[in-house]
Amino acid sequence: MILNNKELSWLDFNGRVLQEAQDKNVPLIQRLRFLGIFSNNQDEFIRIHVANIVRTCNIKTGKKKLGVEETDIHESAKQLLTQINSCVSESQKIFEQVYNEILSGMETHNIYIVNEQQLNDNQKIFCRDYFSSIVAQRLIPLILKKNTGIPFLKDNSVYFVVKMITSKENNRYAIIRIPVNESCPRFVVLPSENEKTVIIFLDDIIRLCLDEIFFMFSYKSISAYTFRTLRDAYFSFDDDISKSLLEKMNTSLNKRLHGQPVKLIYDREMPADMLEFISTKFKLKENKDLSAGSRYHLLSDLMRFPKLRPDLEDAILTPLYSPDIKPFSSILKVIDTKDILLNYPYHTFNHFVDFLKEAAIDPKVDSIYITLYRLAENSKVINTLINAAKNGKTVVVVIELFARFDEEQNTVYSELLQKEGIKVIHGVRGIKIHCKLVLIRRKNKGYVYVGTGNFNEATAQVYSDFGFFTADNQTVTDAKAIFGFLQSIPTRVSTKQLTVAPYYMRKQFEELIKNEIKNAQNGKKAYIYGKFNNLTDEKMIKLLNKASSEGVEIRLIVRSACCLSPQADDSNIKVISIVDRFLEHARMMIFHNDGNEKVFIMSADFMLRNLDLRIEAGINITNGKIKKTLRDVFDIQWRDNIKARDMQNNYVETEQNSEVYRSQLELYRYYSLQQIEK
Repeated sequence: MILNNKELSWLDFNGRVLQEAQDKNVPLIQRLRFLGIFSNNQDEFIRIHVANIVRTCNIKTGKKKLGVEETDIHESAKQLLTQINSCVSESQKIFEQVYNEILSGMETHNIYIVNEQQLNDNQKIFCRDYFSSIVAQRLIPLILKKNTGIPFLKDNSVYFVVKMITSKENNRYAIIRIPVNESCPRFVVLPSENEKTVIIFLDDIIRLCLDEIFFMFSYKSISAYTFRTLRDAYFSFDDDISKSLLEKMNTSLNKRLHGQPVKLIYDREMPADMLEFISTKFKLKENKDLSAGSRYHLLSDLMRFPKLRPDLEDAILTPLYSPDIKPFSSILKVIDTKDILLNYPYHTFNHFVDFLKEAAIDPKVDSIYITLYRLAENSKVINTLINAAKNGKTVVVVIELFARFDEEQNTVYSELLQKEGIKVIHGVRGIKIHCKLVLIRRKNKGYVYVGTGNFNEATAQVYSDFGFFTADNQTVTDAKAIFGFLQSIPTRVSTKQLTVAPYYMRKQFEELIKNEIKNAQNGKKAYIYGKFNNLTDEKMIKLLNKASSEGVEIRLIVRSACCLSPQADDSNIKVISIVDRFLEHARMMIFHNDGNEKVFIMSADFMLRNLDLRIEAGINITNGKIKKTLRDVFDIQWRDNIKARDMQNNYVETEQNSEVYRSQLELYRYYSLQQIEK
């Protein structure tokens, strides 16, 4: 059995994102946004995965002689880092080519991105006024001295290193952070004529106004070049038992902010003396720590490029209402009579928010229990939970503080909830709480929501996820057991309808796979269909390969990292990856089960961390209508011949048939028809 390397496989996934930016069939501005997604993904990969490998490579052994196994790990890490750097470098070249190609394409539509040297007089006046009214008060220039260290610079920010050449050849250096936020966006639309749309980077408005920033200094000439750092995102945790969990979290967040820079990316046009100056300040002298880039960095901001023309964007797909839920009517009463499945973003996430809102004001509801992992800014979910508490409900919130890159926001929300008298439970060290679960208790009744994605109204507009509502008595009993477990942390939790990691989920799925193997060996029909974000767990991959070798038909849709490597001579196993306008985030499993199909949705991927190191929850769907819907969803996605890539053929797009079939658009049509038929 050959296993793909997890990190390299993930880079292959980001390569598929880059393919979307290259695809001329994708609307032009949407291609630009895919470049932003690619850039954001690449940055996170470097901060997490590359930083981890660098730490392994930089193990200081002192006088200790490395053992054989340690030496192997050390050398393997070095080899992997070389491969990764090569892949990242090659993809960056493609990125720049595609970016320039898109800019040329935009010009054919009378859209131009200009710099400060290409402005006419009116545009210069506009930029200086914009600088004075919007930008200037947000700038804090830092004057650097040769004998002093560099001040702390924020990660995920772009900086200028400024050089002022003086008459005494005693040059001055300064650093300016480019202050991007909602009130001060990265891209500014300029006044223009002849039906042109002209856009400038905020960077170049600041370049234009350097004389206004440093007016108090005397210099012959002044120049500025961009650079940024990528810091190690490793989260070290304080073991001081005298501190509360929130105090430890705040200390650890501060440590991360000051983490060691992994890479310094700079404008390749930067003069050698300026590069030497800042690299020396960061103590980054080796070529592997320095990366030459273009004039503009942090192009993840392209995800927020201005909306200019509808014909250059993907057509708007307005979220649908569930045919089972009528406006201004009780959702709880509907769930009393039937189970409901939602598939975001095809269905509106407002249904979930309304579910909580109704529970918050229903006089018969006495308590709400919920797990939270990632939340939107100004979260409606948080506001609704606070409202429920003010209405006298018992509210118990299990919030995971260690959700990577969301730790600070989750800490703020945790403190806010506690101030409102809500019982807040934090994740236990060593095991994250990643399940998406809600339990509402009403007089003599209970309601459960099981999801595959976060309770985040912002990401629910672009992440494809399932949400399942039920009032089934057994599921309610299971949810009570899980929340009881989370509050008291006993050694085990017992459930029947819900499947829970790290206790039963792995074992249950292993038994179901083995059952398909047994049926295939007995000459019966056998298949396993799965949909994941990542498939990296070695034990599960071995078992799936065994099932395939015994004649079980296996179809897998894996969005990101996939360590399972389908072999050319194995016709029973096929893996595809779908990259399109929505991020494929839902997880599900379907087993033939000798004709009595078993269908699951869950919060877990087939990864070691999900199955063994996190609290995850899934549900065995027994409702026949919803089982059929989930099977239809899988079949629709499996037919995709536009956005699906065959993972056996070097991630090349599958050959297009005569009938064009793009699964995300087909799913929208599928749910639209359900709404009409109802």
